[in-house]
Amino acid sequence: MSQSQRKTSSSTKSQEATALLRADHKLVNSLFEQYESAKSPTKKKALVAQICMELTVHAQIEEEIFYPQVQDALKDHELVPEAVVEHATLKDLIAQIEDAEPDSEMYDARVKVLSEYVKHHVKEEQNEIFPKVKESKLDLTELGEQLAQRKEELLEQRK
Repeated sequence: MSQSQRKTSSSTKSQEATALLRADHKLVNSLFEQYESAKSPTKKKALVAQICMELTVHAQIEEEIFYPQVQDALKDHELVPEAVVEHATLKDLIAQIEDAEPDSEMYDARVKVLSEYVKHHVKEEQNEIFPKVKESKLDLTELGEQLAQRKEELLEQRK
């Protein structure tokens, strides 16, 4: 790494990969908590839109960047494929929610199931995948920079 690259990465306060992903997990959990206490359909719809966007972008950066590198580094044929299958189910739930109105009978139920499913997925990632990743030879700061850059691109596209 050159001096200028080092200066750039330290000045942007890069997060290592698992810290960035944990921050996403925490944000989405907080949005689900806000949803649970929201009363107005307008507020619920806005929170769900943000939850769905955050989850969609998060899943995409994991699938494009994090999971392939983790799978290679860990020679994993179980944890990553399971996480990818869980993402497919999350995407299906997100599609069902995005097509519904907050006053429909199934809306709250779908959001509740999505919340529970996300909590399950996050728990597995943080308890099973992240510890193994930390023990691996992956450069987690470099990986974190790749994730942050791609996340920024995807969020920009969605505006």
